[in-house]
Amino acid sequence: MTKANWPELDYLSWRDTCSALHLYLQIVGKYRFSHTPWVNHSWHATFYLTPRGWTTSPIPDGPGIEFLFDLVDHRLVGQAADGRTGSIELRPMTVKDFHEEFRALVTQLGGDPTFHGSPNEVPYPVPFAEDDRERPYDRDAVNRFFRATLTVDRVFKAFRTGFLGKVSPVHLFWGSFDLAVTRFSGRVAPTHPGGVPALPDDVAQEAYDHEVSSAGFWPGGGGLDYPAFYAYAYPGPNAYKTARVAPEAAFWSNELSEFILPYEAVQSAADPDAALTAFLQTTYDAAADLAGWDRENLECEPGRPRAVRAVRTPSSEPATARPAPAPIDAPVRREDGPAKGRYAITVDGNDAEMTYSRAGAGLVIIDHTEVPDALRGRGVGVVLVNRAVDDARKDGVALLPLCPFAKAQFGKHPEWADVLRR
Repeated sequence: MTKANWPELDYLSWRDTCSALHLYLQIVGKYRFSHTPWVNHSWHATFYLTPRGWTTSPIPDGPGIEFLFDLVDHRLVGQAADGRTGSIELRPMTVKDFHEEFRALVTQLGGDPTFHGSPNEVPYPVPFAEDDRERPYDRDAVNRFFRATLTVDRVFKAFRTGFLGKVSPVHLFWGSFDLAVTRFSGRVAPTHPGGVPALPDDVAQEAYDHEVSSAGFWPGGGGLDYPAFYAYAYPGPNAYKTARVAPEAAFWSNELSEFILPYEAVQSAADPDAALTAFLQTTYDAAADLAGWDRENLECEPGRPRAVRAVRTPSSEPATARPAPAPIDAPVRREDGPAKGRYAITVDGNDAEMTYSRAGAGLVIIDHTEVPDALRGRGVGVVLVNRAVDDARKDGVALLPLCPFAKAQFGKHPEWADVLRR
């Protein structure tokens, strides 16, 4: 994706609009929450991204109702399954006014406008019906933030494909106003202590009843004066906060007890997708390795369009000795670009490749290895990884093997540890 898909964001210039939008999202989200059967970890309460904004998906109230924050035309659009529609203009107004107009719109669409009337997860919450302070609405800033979430959503969804275990959708939480994706180890976690501002402890405890590694994206606020990505583990394993993560701009926040990566560091990177992917992968690696997750059975090759995921199947055939493969003497070709590249080799008329991305000047991510069936078992993939190791030593860069095949090869070749990003 081009840099144009990563707009510049300045939280301080639109924080009052951001606060208002957050509260409008809470009002609509609470309506969905009140009329939707509970899904584990409050997944029934979230919003999802569309090309125009953030949607509730259909809510089982009245004839069936869906709300979309259209952040292109700046309207809250409601539609019912019986054909009724309506909308609210997003404009400078009070939270009280939005609350009243939304309740009227729900009624107009045939729904029941009954839901909890105060914000969650914000300090000093004011009931919606009493919040009569005038709020601004900066259309340009809202649209830039929406476009950023759309791009982040795409990278998060690509990262999500590399996990076979339980993993959340990529969804927008209205409580903390963050886009998030969470992986689960499958093990029960210690009871969460609660204490989240304006959030019942039993909700927090249900959300964290199993061990997780989670990552997300905030617009700013809550102790940060800039938009940022975050990553944390619950329960946090020993030494997690001292783990080395990528890219270089990422750091551990003692105040927030999680890793932080400023959005600007991603937006300004030569390859923003690779920089964000490095953050997602290295923070997950640290959580999973330090907590002893069953990574072999929880992970898989990242998904690619039109490519069926390779399935590991147990063999029913007795083990037999294989003849030693013929040595590979074909040259490895390197096609190197400013942000992405690949290693390729042709053996007996069959092509194999290993692709990579750059996450800053000193880190190369091995994305994917593709070896055709005709060459399997001949060590072609190892030849490609070995060439990447040689080039990393020559270029003075570190390698991050996101590809499971390459990652497994590093485990088998401790002599390559000098170029491995840990």
